[in-house]
Amino acid sequence: MSKEPSDFHTFTGYRMTSRQELTPAMEDYLEMIYRLYHQQQKIRIGDLSRHLNVQPSSTTKIVQRLKQFGYVDFEKYGDIALTDKGILEGEYLLYRHEILHRFLCVLNHSDDELEQVEKIEHFMDKKTILEIEKLTQLLENDPHYQNDL
Repeated sequence: MSKEPSDFHTFTGYRMTSRQELTPAMEDYLEMIYRLYHQQQKIRIGDLSRHLNVQPSSTTKIVQRLKQFGYVDFEKYGDIALTDKGILEGEYLLYRHEILHRFLCVLNHSDDELEQVEKIEHFMDKKTILEIEKLTQLLENDPHYQNDL
């Protein structure tokens, strides 16, 4: 099935027509906040910066944006707390990450595909992630595929 030339866009063009309010960077920060939320109750800018290997000033800017969109509560020099909206989105972002990681590990017969997951996870919609989860389960349970290792 061929698309008309006017149906195609650059990556930026697709991004601009998307209704998604979170940028890929914001998703990375929110996913990490969610991970830290499960490990410790108090999350500070310094903790988040260290876990993401970024400067605290960059972290502060993104956390302020997440606050504007209602994903976190945060006051300067204070703790970062997830809102209900942030918990729901963070849970999905971690689920998406884990599904893609499992899929790529099965596909590539490896134990670690973190870099690839980080590069592609922002570009998959929820329906695609659900279908990848089903495919991963099939591949994990297929003895013929597993014997090809």
